Amino acid sequence: MKINRETKIGIIFIVAAGLLYWGYNFLKGKDVFIKERTFYARYYDVSGLSKSDPVFINGLRAGNVKSLYFEPDHSGRIMVELQITQDFPLPSNTIAKIVSTDLMGTKAITLHIGDTPNLLLDGDTMNTSIESTLQEQMEQTIGPLKHKAEELLSSVDEIIGNLQTILNSETSENIKSSLGHLEKSLVNVESVTGSLDSLLSQETSSIKRILDNAESITSNLRNNNEHLTSILTNFHEISDSLVAADMASTLRYANKSLEDFSFVMNKINNGEGSMGALMNNDTLYLEMEKSARDLNLLLEDIKANPGRYVKFSLF
Repeated sequence: MKINRETKIGIIFIVAAGLLYWGYNFLKGKDVFIKERTFYARYYDVSGLSKSDPVFINGLRAGNVKSLYFEPDHSGRIMVELQITQDFPLPSNTIAKIVSTDLMGTKAITLHIGDTPNLLLDGDTMNTSIESTLQEQMEQTIGPLKHKAEELLSSVDEIIGNLQTILNSETSENIKSSLGHLEKSLVNVESVTGSLDSLLSQETSSIKRILDNAESITSNLRNNNEHLTSILTNFHEISDSLVAADMASTLRYANKSLEDFSFVMNKINNGEGSMGALMNNDTLYLEMEKSARDLNLLLEDIKANPGRYVKFSLF
C-alpha cells in the first residue's frame, strides 16, 4: 500500500509534536513516561526556592518543585507543590526540608524519610522545616565571637585608661624612686650574699665539726636504741602504775591533812591552847624563863653545898 504525501506529512507532524511535548516537559524536569506523584508542603518562608528546583531523597534526585503559590486564606503561607518521580514509599512523618545546595544559595528540597508504617498518599501534605541560611549560620557562629571581641576591646580600653592614670608625672616619679630603691636593695642583697658566702667559707671547719657532732649524736641514739626503748618502757610502766593507783584518794587525804594543819596553825596564831599561849603570851614565856633560871640556881647551890640538902648517917 502506497502512503501518500499528506499522510507522511501528518505522521511527521504528530511525531514532531510528541517530541516537542516530551522535550518541553523534559526541560521542565518532567518525564511524561514515568508515573508521577504529587505532594504538598506548606511554608511561611521558602528562602528563595523556585519552580523546577530539585527534590532529593538521601541525595538522589527524586523529583522537582512543580509550582509555588500563596494560600487563598491570605495568611501569607506559601504552598509548594512537589512532583515525585521515584516510586519510593514515603511515611506520613516524612519532612520536606528546604536546604542550600551550594555557597551561591541555590535551593532544593530534601525529604527526610520518617519511620511510621503509615504512608503518604498522592496529594497529601508533608511536614516541613527550613535549614538555616549561610548568613544565619555565620551569624550564629560569629555572633558569640563578636560579643567576646567587643568585651575584650572594652577590657583593653579600660586597661589602657588605667595605665594612663598610673603613668602620670607624679606616678612616674614614684616608680622611678621605687626602682632606685629596688636597685639599692639588690645591691645590699648582693653585698649580704657575698658576706654570707665569705662567712660560710671561713666557718666551713666549724660547720663540719657541728655536722660531725650531730652525726655522732645520731649514731649514739641509734646504737642505744634498745636502752632508750627500755627507759621509755619503764616510764610507761611507771605512768601506768600511777594511773592504776588511787591518786584521787591520796590527794584528798593530803588536802585534808593540810586543812587540819592550817586549822591548828590558825588556833596557835590566835593564842588558843597551850601552844598558842606559849607562842603569843610573853608572861608565860617570862615565867618559864624565871623558873628555869631559879632551877639552874638551885642546881648550882646543890652542887656547891650538897650537905645542906643531903644528910648521911652511918649509924
